[in-house]
Amino acid sequence: MSKHKLYKVSFLNGGRVYELYARKVGTGALWGFIEVAEIDFEVKDGVVIDPTEERLRDEFRDTEVLHLPMQSVLRVEEVARRGQLSIRDAGSGERVVTPFPLPPKKA
Repeated sequence: MSKHKLYKVSFLNGGRVYELYARKVGTGALWGFIEVAEIDFEVKDGVVIDPTEERLRDEFRDTEVLHLPMQSVLRVEEVARRGQLSIRDAGSGERVVTPFPLPPKKA
């Protein structure tokens, strides 16, 4: 597998759809599981922080290989460039992590 390939992996986790980018995706030694390795997080210098990326980075910080059950994987795409990571509600499709700051809610 070439090091230059990049995959967008969409999967269900706890009623939410996670979208991650990884350098390695394939079937592994565990039957019925997809292996996702070398999860790609954008490294930015500066003040602008994407809350979704921070949350995913915290959740998968020490993960070397993510073993996903095949039935939880919605889609694997080989992509030319990395896009924005997301966590969405599986039912409504709305983003679970909202960018900061929030405008005040009207009563």
